[in-house]
Amino acid sequence: MAEQVVEKNSEVVVDTAKSSWSDLWKKEDYWAIWLGFVILIVGAFIYFNNKPAGMEEKFAEANAVMTAEAQRAPFKTVAWYEAQTAKEKIKAKNQPIGKSIASLMAHPKSWSTNPLDAFIQTSEQAEAKNAKGMPKYEAAKAAAAEGKVAALAAQAKAEAASFQSAELNAEASSAIEAWLKLRSKASSAKKKIGNKPYNLFPGLIALFVGFGAIFALGMHFIDGDSKRFLKGFGLVFGVSVLAYMMAGQATMKQYGIGDAAWAIAIGLIISNTIGTPDWAKKALQVEFFIKTGLVLLGAEVLFNKIVAIGIPGIFVAWVVTPVVLITTFIFGQKVIKMPSKTLNMTISADMSVCGTSAAIAAAAACKAKKEELTLAIGLSLVFTSIMMVVMPAIIKATGMPYILGGAWMGGTIDATGAVAAAGAFLSEKALYVAATIKMIQNVLIGVTAFGIAIYWCTKVECVEGQKVSAMEIWHRFPKFVLGFLTASVIFSIAYSVLGSDSGFTMVDQGVLRGFSRLFRGWFFCLSFAAIGLATNFRELKHYFKGGKPLILYVCGQSLNLALTLAMAYLMFYVVFPDITSKI
Repeated sequence: MAEQVVEKNSEVVVDTAKSSWSDLWKKEDYWAIWLGFVILIVGAFIYFNNKPAGMEEKFAEANAVMTAEAQRAPFKTVAWYEAQTAKEKIKAKNQPIGKSIASLMAHPKSWSTNPLDAFIQTSEQAEAKNAKGMPKYEAAKAAAAEGKVAALAAQAKAEAASFQSAELNAEASSAIEAWLKLRSKASSAKKKIGNKPYNLFPGLIALFVGFGAIFALGMHFIDGDSKRFLKGFGLVFGVSVLAYMMAGQATMKQYGIGDAAWAIAIGLIISNTIGTPDWAKKALQVEFFIKTGLVLLGAEVLFNKIVAIGIPGIFVAWVVTPVVLITTFIFGQKVIKMPSKTLNMTISADMSVCGTSAAIAAAAACKAKKEELTLAIGLSLVFTSIMMVVMPAIIKATGMPYILGGAWMGGTIDATGAVAAAGAFLSEKALYVAATIKMIQNVLIGVTAFGIAIYWCTKVECVEGQKVSAMEIWHRFPKFVLGFLTASVIFSIAYSVLGSDSGFTMVDQGVLRGFSRLFRGWFFCLSFAAIGLATNFRELKHYFKGGKPLILYVCGQSLNLALTLAMAYLMFYVVFPDITSKI
């Protein structure tokens, strides 16, 4: 970056005005913003011009039922849940154009023994899978029907007592909850009989060309070397496809070993055996890929979801998180004496905020080394896989209330996808609470990056006698976070303007889940593949000296688990039990 230096009052002053303007088209942070917003704008244009037919009328009908049922009973009745489900089934992404987009951007699917099944499925194979899954679906459907009958019977008893019996009301609520679980199982079983033939190879070729083109365009302006980027992009994309394929294997899915772990592992195997070829190294644009994905993630952080769960969720996510982050960083420096402050901070942010996304933002703010970021993400992925399986088991074994368990998992398990999977092991309410708290926590990505940038400029890298300027902090601050926050504000406003029902259908289940999230998933996977390909174990070896990174993570996560559980119990069951009862 070219800068003009002039002398003024015996001080050196850097004129960054011209370079700041050129940063808008020469820095990857800004290109991440531009690409992210182009994707969001295209998605909005597509879905806002393809609304589901009769959407408003169906909403009005369902809302009338829900209002009447809410006035009739002190708990959510069977009719209330059925009306809610009727609304939730109206999704813009289920429109023909949405299905076409999902088909085009599909990653390798599930398979058991033959890897080719992840890419191609014939009509005969689809029919065979449907026939195999039909008995289980029929059984689950029958069980759900029986559960509904039992729920209606319990509800009728409560109604016969004019809903004045607390015992009968509780029995009805319990029966309805049991029916919801059975209905959820039937819904899952139904998905396994909806198999259709597919051939993913044409779509994967199109994605390779499309992703290569958009990132090459950015590289052309960033450093003028798009040709070398394109030469190596095939390897990065190939590793990403292979990672998705391995994550889709039945056993891997069962144990929660996802595409992120596989992408890093496969990349590491290549880089530490045959070695990543020189012609591919230009394509290892780790930060460019993931920063663009993080801008898209910002659009998914909707303020209405933060408000929906209320003050308890905000306390769990916004009070515990900074306490754990700061405490863990101090512990690393004062107690176990981590030699690298940047590694200390990256691990602390990764573990306390929200995993890889926070690690990327923190690493950018404190200028951590690539190897340090890789180490932090690796630790996060390992412990996330363990926690998403162990925590639901502990919650069930101890009889912990599922809402409390959901809040606990939402505030401690790093990855959003893992949080949702863990919550689904318990109940729909646990899933809702866990996912919402994790979404609230995601807001702290930008706040954390800003705080770290200020701390590093004023404390860590401060030169005695030299005043730190706002411009220095601005240059250190990761600019893509602005895109993250702006996307969050814009789509939160759009959701609010449309209203909760239309917002859910058109924004959440349209532009976001039906478009931008598909891109985000691929961009994250590309980044993890690039991390693996760019990392050599020899470069990481000295960071493990004395096991300090592992000790830091384990101690920090232990504190996180304890404080989050205590705060969740205090907020949801002591201070605001009335809010909890309405979830």
